[in-house]
Amino acid sequence: MNKNLLKDLSTSLKGELLFDDLSKAIYATDASVYRKLPTAVAYPKNTDDLKTLLTFASKNKVGLIPRTAGTSLAGQCVGEGIVVDVSRHFTKIVSLDKDKKQVTVQPGVVRDELNQYLKPFGLFFGPNTSTSNRCMIGGMVGNNSSGTTSIQYGVTRDKVLAMQCVLSDGSDAYFSDISKEEFDRKREGSSLEATIYRKLYEELSVAETRHKIREEFPKPSIHRRNTGYAVDELLHNAIFGENDADFNLCKLLSGSEGTLAFTTEITLQLDDLPPPFAAMVATHYKTLEDCLSDVAPVMQHSLHLCEMMDKVILDCTKNNRAQLANRFFVEGDPAGILMLEVKADSKEDLERQLDGLLKTIEASGLSYANPILYGDDINKAIELRKAGLGLLGNMVGDKKAVACIEDTAVALEDLKDFIAEFSQIMKGYDQSAVYYAHAGAGELHLRPILNLKKSEDVVLFRSITTDVAKLTKKYNGSFSGEHGDGIVRAEFIPLMIGEANYELLKRVKSFFDPDCILNPGKIVEAYPMDESLRYVVDRKEPEVNTVMDFSDSEGILKAAEKCNGSGDCRKSHHMNGGMCPSYQATKDEKDTTRARANALREFLTNSDKTNRFDHEELKTAFDLCLSCKACASECPSNVDVSALKAEFLYNYQEANGYTLRSKLFAHNTQLNAMGSKVAGITNWMYESKTVGSLLKKAVGVAPERNLPKVGRFNFEEYLKKYRVKRTDISKRPVVLYIDEFVRYLDIQVGKDAIELLCRLGYDVELFYGESGRTYLSKGFLKQAKKLVARNMENLKDILDAGTSIVGLEPSAILSFRDEYQRLHDDKGQLIKLSSQSFLIEEFLAAEIVAGHISSDSFTKEERTVKIHGHCHQKALSNQKVTFDILNLPKNYKVTIIPSGCCGMAGSFGYEKEHYEVSMQVGGLKLFPAVKKSSEDTLIAANGTSCRHQIKDGTKREAQHPVSILRQALVI
Repeated sequence: MNKNLLKDLSTSLKGELLFDDLSKAIYATDASVYRKLPTAVAYPKNTDDLKTLLTFASKNKVGLIPRTAGTSLAGQCVGEGIVVDVSRHFTKIVSLDKDKKQVTVQPGVVRDELNQYLKPFGLFFGPNTSTSNRCMIGGMVGNNSSGTTSIQYGVTRDKVLAMQCVLSDGSDAYFSDISKEEFDRKREGSSLEATIYRKLYEELSVAETRHKIREEFPKPSIHRRNTGYAVDELLHNAIFGENDADFNLCKLLSGSEGTLAFTTEITLQLDDLPPPFAAMVATHYKTLEDCLSDVAPVMQHSLHLCEMMDKVILDCTKNNRAQLANRFFVEGDPAGILMLEVKADSKEDLERQLDGLLKTIEASGLSYANPILYGDDINKAIELRKAGLGLLGNMVGDKKAVACIEDTAVALEDLKDFIAEFSQIMKGYDQSAVYYAHAGAGELHLRPILNLKKSEDVVLFRSITTDVAKLTKKYNGSFSGEHGDGIVRAEFIPLMIGEANYELLKRVKSFFDPDCILNPGKIVEAYPMDESLRYVVDRKEPEVNTVMDFSDSEGILKAAEKCNGSGDCRKSHHMNGGMCPSYQATKDEKDTTRARANALREFLTNSDKTNRFDHEELKTAFDLCLSCKACASECPSNVDVSALKAEFLYNYQEANGYTLRSKLFAHNTQLNAMGSKVAGITNWMYESKTVGSLLKKAVGVAPERNLPKVGRFNFEEYLKKYRVKRTDISKRPVVLYIDEFVRYLDIQVGKDAIELLCRLGYDVELFYGESGRTYLSKGFLKQAKKLVARNMENLKDILDAGTSIVGLEPSAILSFRDEYQRLHDDKGQLIKLSSQSFLIEEFLAAEIVAGHISSDSFTKEERTVKIHGHCHQKALSNQKVTFDILNLPKNYKVTIIPSGCCGMAGSFGYEKEHYEVSMQVGGLKLFPAVKKSSEDTLIAANGTSCRHQIKDGTKREAQHPVSILRQALVI
């Protein structure tokens, strides 16, 4: 499209319109297998902007693709027109009617955030997808989402009462319950809304049409069904004589995937909060057949959850840091697990329900283990199941579990036979499939494992989908249970509902959207399901050489391709976890893990440059990445953007040069070493308003920042003062790692660690070494690699002796487990390094468990302590170890601040252009929590950057946990 037209459109919008290559690249995909490069991306600010976009689209014959979180599995959110992202501005909770239990929201409201708002009123919105912490109400309505709770609370369509819409001609329309008399009035006039009512009445008044709908559409008992437009739902009212109910076009718009109208407000019916008492039985089975055989019997009980996970999903959780702990209830190696939850208003009723459920399970005798979970353990198990979709993207290599037939829903009584026939189809294709999700609703997410980069598997993609569509039709099931038709299943709608009904759907589309500008290619007149795939078929993959070792993903390109678009990185700061801090601050898609991975994949794959990293678009995409590593653990696919960024920076700078500031930050340790020799002069210069300001301005450091003071200290002499030879042979000798931060910037922390360990009876040795963190953060990988080799050589005797190495700065010591594994060739020594390296909190916590350290060594004084954990600790270790050691003093009241990233991230927060985002990130959770704490509350933070950020953001002094413990010693 002519860029001048887009520029003109941009000036007429209150919101934004982007048509640069990066924006188009990151919106070319969703969570499906499809890729379509859009013409532009719009962020409308209000309804007038939507009307302007509709006028432009109609005049210029370009499609509009509505989008919220972009987690669609069927390709609903990709297209060659203008992607209209309403997730940035249409985010208001408009009103709440507590008496009627109704809420009105804009489409960009996140489902879980809505429920946080509703909880104090005793209400919640029931439909609960696996993406509930980032999916938005508009997307849920578009897909008619259901999720884990549908067996108790129904699907989204059941909850939609009214919708304020903008129709394709730019006119406003409000859809809600209307009586027969109102319906007749609505049909009068020449407006598009009147035309829609009139034409629908003409179509559905024909008895033969209604008969065809009832005959061909999925069984009414299948609650999860989206197949095409829900014209079958329009028959259950007084207009067409089935009952006395009012007529509501929201039934049709729900599940219409943005192809009929733009929605600006949605009114939802709410439910009372679920009963407070809950228990879950996790039944384990040796075969899938046994697992499925138990579904119908257990569903005779009033379950709130009946979910299934198979061995493939369970095995994926073994390699995910965040989910490994949630496997606690898994016994043995089950082929399948059913998660069965009951809830009650009293403990007595809960036990009664639980007893009845267990008797049913025992009567079948098919399961081999039935652990019962309570409290937070239930939530952990549910998180494990919810992670299933993203975990499938963590399969190494090009073969992936492909979303194409994962949405089949059949009547519960048909489920076992349907799966048996499905399995035979898969065997015929020599395929293993993945089985998981909503067994209690007759819907399992079935996925073949295919390599869609190869033409023979693309053929299988169509063939398998076709055969399973026919099988679903045989059982009169729904081919699109909850994830919609999109591109992948829309082609099969004629097969599923018959040609006559399909022609009816085409006419329905034309009533609403005569110019076909709303999400074209979806539901009717569908795009081919085996074209516009994310990867070019049978294309020779580019060779991308890297300094870091990405062989665990078969190379950096496949490491980026692990992102399947599930969008976990779009969680806001209102949700648990820290991914992705810059997105939480900016709410800009380009600042998500997903966008960065997709941008890297896009430009590495399609670049015509010798150095495929040499793209300004990639520099923009990675610019606000704080390298916090939350994605390495929280992303179900373990897409480690920190590693990708380090490799990108190296290659980009090799092509474009290294800036003075990057050099100064990368070689910061050498500068600190020199500055420490004349520490008094150095620190005077840093603190001087004149000299310090000039230095910051020259380097590009934010003027608001305080430059950290440097120092010089003889740790060996200090160790002699406290050192003890072990008298208790149960206590391990330990090597204390004096990293570059402790050595020159955090001297007191090093002194406190020496004193603490020695006074607790440990024989301490010191190891000095620069970790290389500054090199890694600025992409100086050649220097980092040399440093790693030198440290590995210097650590050889310690590693061979099996001595524990404990570190104080998380980003330094944890690099031994992380980046060092990608920068050195001796895998045997690297395994030793990883297994023998510990945060000092990890070491001390283990010693507490072993009984080597007790509370008797510490004060009985009462103190309150709040902990902010370092991002790398959260990603590569855990915060509980810090919590455990700070609870050694018996009367210390210790809590962990759910703070996410502090926002400093080493040099990031010092850089002038990043200062504002840095402080925004800190202001999301950390700063408010610190500011709310009393002045005598101790703030614990083990990261040097974190302590500086807390000081700059709150004027409070935070201490390393070791310093707090040293002060509490009484021995």
